[in-house]
Order: sequence, then structure tokens, then C-alpha cells
Amino acid sequence: MPMPGLSSETVDAKSLLAANLEKPPSEQHLQSRMPNIKVFSGSSHPDLAQRIVDRLGIDLGKVVTKKFSNLETCVEIGESVRGEDVYIVQSGCGEINDNLMELLIMINACKIASASRVTAVIPCFPYARQDKKDKNGSSDKERHVEKWKSIEWKFRSRAPISAKLVANMLSVAGADHIITMDLHASQIQGFFDIPVDNLYAEPAVLKWIKENIVEWRNCIVVSPDAGGAKRVTSIADRLNVEFALIHKERKKANEVASMVLVGDVKDKVAILVDDMADTCGTICHAAEKLMEAGATKVYAILTHGIFSGPAISRINNACFEAVVVTNTIPQDGHMKDSTKVQCIDVSMMFAEAVRRTHNGESVSYLFSNQLLLDHFFIKIPLRLIRSFVCILRQNQELIFFYKFLLLYCLTGHNCVMTVRLLCCVLFCQRFSSVGQWFQEEGTSF
Repeated sequence: MPMPGLSSETVDAKSLLAANLEKPPSEQHLQSRMPNIKVFSGSSHPDLAQRIVDRLGIDLGKVVTKKFSNLETCVEIGESVRGEDVYIVQSGCGEINDNLMELLIMINACKIASASRVTAVIPCFPYARQDKKDKNGSSDKERHVEKWKSIEWKFRSRAPISAKLVANMLSVAGADHIITMDLHASQIQGFFDIPVDNLYAEPAVLKWIKENIVEWRNCIVVSPDAGGAKRVTSIADRLNVEFALIHKERKKANEVASMVLVGDVKDKVAILVDDMADTCGTICHAAEKLMEAGATKVYAILTHGIFSGPAISRINNACFEAVVVTNTIPQDGHMKDSTKVQCIDVSMMFAEAVRRTHNGESVSYLFSNQLLLDHFFIKIPLRLIRSFVCILRQNQELIFFYKFLLLYCLTGHNCVMTVRLLCCVLFCQRFSSVGQWFQEEGTSF
């Protein structure tokens, strides 16, 4: 019987509330680790969103997206976001226009539902290639839009700067912050009136090169165009190897460009590095040029593997040892169609950016420390390591082996870092955790 003054509906509501609050200990633990945060996924790349929340130790938020009969997009947020720090993961791939509209609607839905902050996590920023007008009036990277070759030059002066338009749309929808990776042009950050964190895939690329290319010390890093020279020189400096670039000369608008290689690749492993590849015509021609110049092997490493049209067919017929891309765009289908396509998981970088943003920490740490990836979340007190070392002292013959093995795992299989950390563990007392040592004493690979 309900108590006097309370209706049966009130009692049922209280019982339901109590039942909802009785969560399993595991769920309570996850929520306590990162309170007041919600991560939702759009329909473009749910796998990456799931990987991000798995690394954060939280559940993916409930959201339903559907289309009406007239193909209008409808979004329903399935849980309360009032006062929450909301992150929406949606990449600019697949049906780009529909996915962009879906992202805008999700941002606006969370904003009007009283979310305290809405961050759009856009691994591959849409319309990034339309970031400016070149000297002839067209948007940048005309090599990506082959049909424009047939348009008369006098009409091309009215090309749009669509990247600026997308930035305005995101801001008007209610986004408070943008997290993306390897923008095609860095000036796109200036199109926004809100903070933009442009992450770099370079640390993951360096890690892949050292783990998968045996002859990486005898390699040369190559840019397929002049625009990517800065990216290539940065990677070459970190690897302590030489770099080269390929310059395209176009005498007439409709004439196929001739490629000029600047640099010596003879008897070296050539690694082509670019931010994205669409139809893959440029990188495949570049690979042929490198082999003709005497390169022993050619790899291609790309942040965003769009691979539209004849891209996969061109890759299969090209002389690549491997074409490596990150998972800012879904790659499962491409990897099935070509054995040369390999994928680097960058979910740990986005997860750490989300965690640092949520906790009010500096995201710039991700730009200056390569030692990262799966080891961002290590918070093991060094005193526990010292205690473990003391226990092992009973067996003097194995002590050094166990110390080195333990620290080798903690530092991401990095021998130089392991030796440095081993010295700190044995002789220094001023670090409270491995994470603090990473930040203060960590060096590059």
C-alpha cells in the first residue's frame, strides 16, 4: 500500500529510480573514473568510437539515427546529457554530406539538451581540401578533382572555400571544441572561432616504421608533392635519415604533369608520406618514379586513406610493399580488397586527447612526446617497482633480467627509454610515478 499523500505512480517512480541507481560494481567503477562525460558515435565510424571509449573505460552513449521517407536525418539522444561534457565522434568519410548533417544535428541536439560542453571529434575533417583559392582561382589540391581539368580557367575563379563554411556550420550548430587529426592545411584552424586541437599521426607512424621496416635506418622519406615537405622533414629528422620530394610540373591545364624527383633514393628504402590519398594516382606514379630512380622498396604511409574510385585497383597493380593508413576512416573493406593495405590504430591518441580535455590538462603534451600510444594511462608508482626489485634481489643472477624486462614493457618496447628509466628507478627518488617520469624525463625514440 502506498503511503498517505503519495500516489502509486510516485512510489513506482522512486522504486524505478532506486533500481537504476543499483549498478554493478564494474559500472560504478567506470563511472567514477571519468564522471560527467558522455561519448556518442555517429554512423560514419562506430568502430573507432567504440575503441576510444574502451580505452577510456566508459560506455558508449545511446543515440538513434534514422532517416525519414524523404531522406531527412533524424537523431534521438537516448540518455540525459544535462551538465555533461559531451564528445561526438564522426569522421568525414563515406556519405560525407549525410554524415556532416548528422553531426550538426547531434551537436545541436546535445546543446539544446543543456550539455555543459559539446566537442566534435572529427578524425578526418570533411571538405579540408577546399581550404583556399590558388593563383589560378581553384581550390587547393586540384589533383584530387580531375573533372575540374576540363573547366575553363576563367570560370574557376569562383571556387568556394568550403572548409570555412563547414567551420561556420559547426560553430553555429553549437560545438564548443573541435578535435581532429592531420588537417590537410593548418590554416583551417584559423577558420574557427572556437578551440581546435589538430592531433598528429606522426608518433604512430614512427612507431610503425621502426617495428615493421627492418631496413628503416637505410630509408629515405619522400613527399609526393611540395606541400607535404614540412611533414616529411619532421619524420626524417626523428628517424635521422634523409628526405626527398617529388615536384610536379604542369605546362598546360589539361596536360598530364611530369614528375621531377629531388633527392637521391638509389639503393634505399623509399617511404612515401602524405596526409591523404583519394584515387591514389599521384602516389602510384610517385612509386614508379622512385623505383625507376633505384629505390629497393617503396612504402606509402597515409593518415587518411579515402581510396575512392580506382584506388584499390591502382594499389594492387603498383610496386608498393605496403600502403599503410590510420583508422581515421574505416579500412576493413579496403584491407579485404587489397593485401597491401595495412592499418594503424590511432584510437589511443584520440582517447588521450578526450581524457586530457575532460580533465583540463594540456593536449600539447601529445605533440611533443612520442613515447605515448598505449602507455599514456600508465600510473604505476615507482615505489612498487622498487619493492618488486627488492624481492628479486634474492636471486642475483636474474635481477637485472627482470628489471630490464619489466621496464621494457612499461616503456613500450623502447630499449633506450628502458635504460634511462632503469637508472631513475635505482638512483632517483624524486619521481612519484612512471607517468611523471615520462613527462619530465622522457625522450623521443
